[in-house]
Amino acid sequence: MKIINAITALSALAQETRLEIFGLLVQVGAEGLPAGQIGERFGLPFPTLSFHLSHLKRSGLIDCRREGRSLIYSANYKNMNKLMTYLTENCCQENPAGCDLPAVCESK
Repeated sequence: MKIINAITALSALAQETRLEIFGLLVQVGAEGLPAGQIGERFGLPFPTLSFHLSHLKRSGLIDCRREGRSLIYSANYKNMNKLMTYLTENCCQENPAGCDLPAVCESK
């Protein structure tokens, strides 16, 4: 992951609502959730939700697909893993195993 991508991803996650949305999408797995369900879960009006989802999508941390009239959002595990790798690649004198870090997540 290039440093600019890491900055963009970390910047997107630096806002509480976006961090919570991303956490939810990571938990639900590859099937994702419709935008409406995400908005209901956090009590967000559509314009606010759209703003946050756009930031996360631009960062590469989430993906969006259309199913009929619904937009389904899901975590992009590949890019999440790239960010985790970038953040830990120089950990513990370049030996992440020595840092007692959990295994990087696989797509569910």
